[in-house]
Amino acid sequence: MKILVFGGSGAIGRAVTYDLAGDGKVAQIGIVGRRRAALTETARWVRSDKVKLHPLDILDKPRTKSLMGKYDVGVIALPDRRTSYRLIESAVEAGFHIVDMLEEYHRRPDAYEIEGLIKKKNMTLNRYGDWIHETALKNGATFLDGMGFAPGISNVTVGEGIRKLDQAESAVARVGGIPDKEAARKHPLRYMITWAFEHVLREYMVKLFVIKNGRVVEVEALTDRERFRFEKFGKNEELVCAVTPGMPSFIFTRTGLKEFAEKTVRWPGHYEGVDTLKECGLLDIEPVRHGAVKVVPREFLLTLIRPRLKPRKGDTDVCVMYNTVLGTRGGRKTKIEYFMWDAADPKTGLSSMARVTGFPVAISARYIASGDIKQRGIVAPEDAISGALYDRFMADLKARNINILEEIKPA
Repeated sequence: MKILVFGGSGAIGRAVTYDLAGDGKVAQIGIVGRRRAALTETARWVRSDKVKLHPLDILDKPRTKSLMGKYDVGVIALPDRRTSYRLIESAVEAGFHIVDMLEEYHRRPDAYEIEGLIKKKNMTLNRYGDWIHETALKNGATFLDGMGFAPGISNVTVGEGIRKLDQAESAVARVGGIPDKEAARKHPLRYMITWAFEHVLREYMVKLFVIKNGRVVEVEALTDRERFRFEKFGKNEELVCAVTPGMPSFIFTRTGLKEFAEKTVRWPGHYEGVDTLKECGLLDIEPVRHGAVKVVPREFLLTLIRPRLKPRKGDTDVCVMYNTVLGTRGGRKTKIEYFMWDAADPKTGLSSMARVTGFPVAISARYIASGDIKQRGIVAPEDAISGALYDRFMADLKARNINILEEIKPA
């Protein structure tokens, strides 16, 4: 099989490429990006003759479609909607299978801070999302949307928990990437960048949908905060989480739930710092006048804070998951929980965020190429991976030292 990685020079794209290179069934891995030098660096690090460089402006749809025709499936490892949606358009129009790791469910594109998304003329955002689905169906393309860590592993595990209950009532996914405890002490906000930080700040500011009392309602990000203690895998850590727009597909795919939310995990104290930034207007995106010039507060903040949040020598990260599904099984109230505590890999130098996001993407791209995922159109992870394929997915994660603990107990 031949797999194309868009954004192959980024941290997540590099992890995808590394994982694919170790598979004897993968004959070629194309990595795509604007800068040949960055692609060359990835190829040198991966050290595989399977890797082929494709310097390309991915907004050039004719050239992008032509390249897609030489591969079996593609992966999008890009952090913004402008480029990811344009690639998705090219893929569904070309009948090309694609996996995207952004958290958005593209059937209903997020209406807030759309990051330069170029939608088709005379279409609402919702109609545009439907057009993507319909075009993929018409051209026989699979578009696996939101596949990585969160969304991705979080969707798949919560989906499995729901299937194991006779009647599911509520589901909460608590997921997030954080610096390890030592690194957290060195950085503002007890945070360290392992993902596009401008995208993280966007998630802190937008409105999103959750399910409350059986109804889909819109709420502000960072509400419904919760402290919890993580006590699995030999850990004993107090953490905090708050509602964010990380798994919106469940609003559409699991409409029978009475309660649903996804919450982002952080160290205690992080969200209080973010609250202060918000109250001061530093996360706003409307320009303000400063002397003779206009400044976008969030862009100015990013200029100041990004260098202070970058990993220093010796800093590592952790990805945490604690998901809860409640309902009935065999006439009894039942709770099903999923836990993960993943650390960076010192042997490869891959961060935990790169591992738990990139590896599931690479795994699912193989599943599409091999025909194990057969659905066409937009497909959410919780629908794509079930039954025997779920067991295989868990085994594939374990083989990469990503360990998921499932516990079933009376509620």
